[in-house]
Amino acid sequence: MDISGSNVQSAANQQTTNVKVMQMAKQQQKAEGETAMQLIASSAPKAVGNAGHIINTKA
Repeated sequence: MDISGSNVQSAANQQTTNVKVMQMAKQQQKAEGETAMQLIASSAPKAVGNAGHIINTKA
C-alpha cells in the first residue's frame, strides 16, 4: 500500500471541506427554524379585549 504525501494532503482537504459543509448546513437549518417560528408566531390569532373569556357555567 502506497501512501504518498499528496494523498494524505488530499484526504485532509476533503475532511476540512466536509466539516465546513456540515457547519454551513447547521447554520442554514437554524436560520430556517427561526424563520418558521416567526411565521408561526405571526399567524397566531391575536386576542382582542376580553372576547371569549366569559364562560356560561349554568348549562
